[in-house]
Amino acid sequence: MQRIEYPAQETWAELVKRPTKNYEDLEAGIQSTFKLVQQKGDTALLELAEKFDKVNLTDLLASEDEINSSDTKLPDELKEAIRQAYSNIKKLHEQQAEPIKQVETMTGVTCWRKSVAIDKVGLYIPGGTAPLFSTLLMLGVPARIAGCREIVLCTPPNKEGSVHPAILYTASLLGITKIVKAGGAQAVAALAYGTESVPAVSKIFGPGNQYVTVAKQMVSKAGVAIDLPAGPSEVLVMADDTAHPAFVAADLLSQAEHGADSQVVLLTNSAKLLEAVTQELQAQLEVLPRKEFAAKALDNSVGLLLKDVEEMLQFSNLYAPEHLILSVADFESLLDGITNAGSVFLGNYSPESAGDYASGTNHTLPTNGFARAYSGVSLDSFVKKITFQHITPAGLQNIGKTIEIMAAAEGLDAHKNAVSIRLKEVQNV
Repeated sequence: MQRIEYPAQETWAELVKRPTKNYEDLEAGIQSTFKLVQQKGDTALLELAEKFDKVNLTDLLASEDEINSSDTKLPDELKEAIRQAYSNIKKLHEQQAEPIKQVETMTGVTCWRKSVAIDKVGLYIPGGTAPLFSTLLMLGVPARIAGCREIVLCTPPNKEGSVHPAILYTASLLGITKIVKAGGAQAVAALAYGTESVPAVSKIFGPGNQYVTVAKQMVSKAGVAIDLPAGPSEVLVMADDTAHPAFVAADLLSQAEHGADSQVVLLTNSAKLLEAVTQELQAQLEVLPRKEFAAKALDNSVGLLLKDVEEMLQFSNLYAPEHLILSVADFESLLDGITNAGSVFLGNYSPESAGDYASGTNHTLPTNGFARAYSGVSLDSFVKKITFQHITPAGLQNIGKTIEIMAAAEGLDAHKNAVSIRLKEVQNV
């Protein structure tokens, strides 16, 4: 990790840049994959599974027997952990439902808004270097609460043509039965355009590698919605002398191990802590199974020594991290000052891993600075907000003149006439 002491504020704009790749170079190949899936449907998915996943599939969909047998392939303690996480995530996301509130904006004019589930959604769950069954919980739980009529799950098969049992078990817990053995850009294409076995959906959710990321961005230009702009995972830790160096290092490595293109940032006003964390990083890194990924991510990461907590907060808001950890003494005093972050973890005993798995908050979050304008996935992500209004004859008399004056000022006489013709009818009754 690069260490920088007291960087001048005019250099901060450069320091908050992520180690991004040139995704445009991938678009031509992904477009070819899209065309193949559109032309050949299921056959294309089978061919691409053999090409990229090195597996010869006989069926694209996980069978009922495969799904049911997943229960016997997992240890009881993992199944219990999944059920506990499911319960916590469900509890929090159920509270996000908005009751319908009718508002009479003026006498006889009543307006309200209603949440309506997106009819068909697609969930992409990576299954390569790490089968992310936790992400299936984060997406499947709010999709179920929202009432989405059809949920299609795509995940790449292993070399034996199977789906990881933890993903199958979690899908079964969520009542998801359409599980497609497809990964990469071809899975995104299948969800966007449909095949014989895969229904086209209206919105696609879930993380993935660079090909999945670009594929999602490309289909969003063609009218298929996506959850949010995604990129490599990241965490920013603000720490003072009250922080535990071992805790801070563990939090940084928990994100660094996601992949070589992840980024972690440490902000501190303590030179002593910065040195202690640096030593802990090396010690903990040595025993990680995913050491190679984490080491490369640390090469893209930085530890900054700043003058005080207020400056740390200012830098954090500029960086707009996916995950923000406040390992500082008086974190409560900083909460109102946080304006840009995907999810925030408070105090020395709130590891980011809790949000990744089981505390209840959603771990599908904006990265690469998009937290300046985007929220993470929530129940709202799976619904549309439709507004309604009802105007009585008396209400039209109350609001009619306002509409007529405004329409006339914009030169839209037909708009004005739609009111005037009704007012004449009302006045003649």
